[in-house]
Amino acid sequence: MLRAFPALFRLPIPSFPISNKTTSAFSRMSSTPSPKCPKFIPVEESKICSISKADGIRFSLVSYNILAQVYVKSSLFPHSPSSCLRWKARSQAILSVVRNLGADFFCLQEVDEYDSFYKGNMESNGYSSTYIQRSGQKRDGCGIFYKHEMADLVLEEKIEYNDLVNSIKDGNIPGDDKPNDKEATGNEDAGSKNGSTVETTQDRGDPNDPRVRLKRDCVGIMAAFKLKHPCNHFVIVANTHLYWDPSWVDVKLAQAKYLVSRLAQFKTLVSDRFECTPSLIVAGDFNSVPGDKVYQYLISGNTSSAPTMDILEDLPIPLCSTYAYTRGEPQFTNCTPGFTGTLDYIFFSPSDHIKPVSFLELPGPDSSDVDGGLPNLFHPSDHLPVGVEFEISRE
Repeated sequence: MLRAFPALFRLPIPSFPISNKTTSAFSRMSSTPSPKCPKFIPVEESKICSISKADGIRFSLVSYNILAQVYVKSSLFPHSPSSCLRWKARSQAILSVVRNLGADFFCLQEVDEYDSFYKGNMESNGYSSTYIQRSGQKRDGCGIFYKHEMADLVLEEKIEYNDLVNSIKDGNIPGDDKPNDKEATGNEDAGSKNGSTVETTQDRGDPNDPRVRLKRDCVGIMAAFKLKHPCNHFVIVANTHLYWDPSWVDVKLAQAKYLVSRLAQFKTLVSDRFECTPSLIVAGDFNSVPGDKVYQYLISGNTSSAPTMDILEDLPIPLCSTYAYTRGEPQFTNCTPGFTGTLDYIFFSPSDHIKPVSFLELPGPDSSDVDGGLPNLFHPSDHLPVGVEFEISRE
């Protein structure tokens, strides 16, 4: 319903002489572009009408690899303007993007200034959070930020993929899919970010030792939330960042299988403890392109998307990519001169109670704001945020 407001009383605006110095300052301000803030686009009206419920509740979730500052070096991003690589500028640009998106949940990867910057600044904007830092000497990690007026955090578990080392029997990796050059289609460029220098085989240790292969210091986090709404619905949100190397598909697949196994256990725990049927959302940077083994494994439980290869074990939880469900996978979520492709996803477990009703728009390859690669003055990370608005109906 439209509401009429009385016209505001405006004071006369005095005129002041503007010096050349002031004019120059205004010119500099106007010539510096602001970070792009994408919008949520509704799913086509026919589908929305068929799934929307009068008593439904909607919430939005954004997944975003914000690019850890520890990996930001001009030598690794020679295509990026030096001004947009500095922490002071990048941190404020990232905060501006997050604030303008205003999602109810944020799953952020490569967060390396959690205590000193993100935790406090997000709290000032109405978000509580939970966080896990990567194992070993890595300084970044994964964080889930949520509006405390929207949900209460009731249970959480953290995932250390290095735990896979302890599960090795007879020298075999769980889900032992040997490296395959045909599968080496992931993020070729991202590897240079995973430390102060580019990793080499010698740095990793003996690549034929499965214990060495699996110790990649990657992490994830799972959290159960009770929505603050009369329906009292529970939602599990998981956030993860899988290993980057496109030639180590066996490691990525082992991590994906461990993630889903832990999620299945966590969902059972939440269901039993709170006597509920929780919805499940899994977000993150999976460092895997649509159609590869990791992607196919994650969606193999969804009958509408049959896998193209044999999977050694059944998927304990059916998952579906929200973008594939609503508009098709984007052409890219990571954009650098060395690699441009889709690595970031938001998966959900289909049910009668949860449906995606809108998605965050993404630029196309011809968009001027991605020309030359990221990060740039429009996008503070080499990744783009992906996001979905969900609707949950009463059980």
